[in-house]
Amino acid sequence: MVTRRSVLGGAIAATGAGLLTAGGLTPLLGAGSAQATAAAAGAVTVPPPFTVRMPTLPVLSPISQLGGQDTYAVTIREVAREIIPGVQTKVLTYDGHFPGPVLRARSGRKVVIRHRNTLTMPVSVHLHGGSVSPENDGGPMDTFGPGTSRTYTYPNQQPGAGLWFHDHAHHMESEHVFRGLSATYLLSDDNERSLPLPAGQYEVPIALRDARFDESGQLVYAMDDVFGRTTILANGRPSPYFEVAARKYRFRLLNSSNMRFFQLRLSDGGQMIQIGTDGGLLERPFTTDTVGLSPAERADVVIDFSRYPVGTKIVLENTLGPGTPDQVGKVLRFDVVRTASDPSRVPDVLRTLPAMPAATVQRNIVLSMDEDGRQEPRGLMDGQVWDAQRIDQTIAHGTSEIWTVTNANKIVPHNFHMHLVQFRVLERNGAPVGPAEAGLKDTVRLFPGETVKLHATFDTYKGTYVYHCHLLDHSAMGMMANFRIR
Repeated sequence: MVTRRSVLGGAIAATGAGLLTAGGLTPLLGAGSAQATAAAAGAVTVPPPFTVRMPTLPVLSPISQLGGQDTYAVTIREVAREIIPGVQTKVLTYDGHFPGPVLRARSGRKVVIRHRNTLTMPVSVHLHGGSVSPENDGGPMDTFGPGTSRTYTYPNQQPGAGLWFHDHAHHMESEHVFRGLSATYLLSDDNERSLPLPAGQYEVPIALRDARFDESGQLVYAMDDVFGRTTILANGRPSPYFEVAARKYRFRLLNSSNMRFFQLRLSDGGQMIQIGTDGGLLERPFTTDTVGLSPAERADVVIDFSRYPVGTKIVLENTLGPGTPDQVGKVLRFDVVRTASDPSRVPDVLRTLPAMPAATVQRNIVLSMDEDGRQEPRGLMDGQVWDAQRIDQTIAHGTSEIWTVTNANKIVPHNFHMHLVQFRVLERNGAPVGPAEAGLKDTVRLFPGETVKLHATFDTYKGTYVYHCHLLDHSAMGMMANFRIR
């Protein structure tokens, strides 16, 4: 059980308190580098970057495909896995996989998962980004205990998207996810499958996160410990390399960190083509040299390695702190090792987004956290700590609304995640959003003082759901609220 300790140091860092510049990492707070050094003292030696191979994530197989549905049986258990070479680290897993596996689903085809909990703590499994009924949402208080099982049914009556599932047991979600309870859920639809995008071995899910280890190589969890989590993992290995062919690849990126923001770029400044975000494909692809991901956000990116000769090594860099460039700046390296034919291409039009019905209600939502130095600061939504029994917003089923969400803090960053619905981001700080936020979203970043305007339609299920900051330490400290659709 985690406690509500001070999160200000880590939260300040997550704003990008240190940015990688031409002169290296320049912390905006003098204490930052000292804390990072102290946190790293006594830790196990992490191997130099690019000395271990990045694995591909295993794909779960259903135990049955009868009755027009795919049925899975998953055991939630603690195991020891090699993260640092030669060291066995205890982690919490879905079916023994660290990081979590990939479940591939299809729009219109039901998925049923029976989770068996063999841990000593209660858990709750939330399909992040999924449109599901309240009893299948995996809410913070809807847990199942040690030695019990819970079956979740996902109808998948929504467009294709790169979703994920993770623990959501209140006050424990932060530590459980840090220790490994997250996995990828890739939902495809007919439109996506008809496109000539890279597929098969050339479509690669990558789960990114940070971690901290002690002298024996075990994960060290402490709430707000952003300065100490300076080992970057890609698919569960520290700053690995990944061998690619000289052709196009589709990378399904997930930021599964509790608190860390990533700003990703190729070391040669090369271009990437972003084709999707949280809620699936964009209407049109766009070319960029950087991809930003706050905790829980996803990005669907195509990189064309045919522009590089065989033998080229290109680093995917992170340009946000905290941590030194050697610690957090080198995410993974792509090694171009062979040629390959490439029938894939990125079409000029990827999909047509659903129309936005006229909004009948406007709401203002304020995210904040105590910044007065108190020992146990509160995470607040509209000035209140989450109460499981309190309904904060009541919404008429079938309506569309505009939510204006503001980060009232001057130092602490947040982001905003709403269960059940994929929303559209209309404005950021009063201006139209860029192409990376032009599609369907379920999580959106909010740096200090920022405001976003969102359009959401509530036309699927009735019931009670939550919205919260997905810097999981913040939601564990109360930055969460309930909305009821009736």
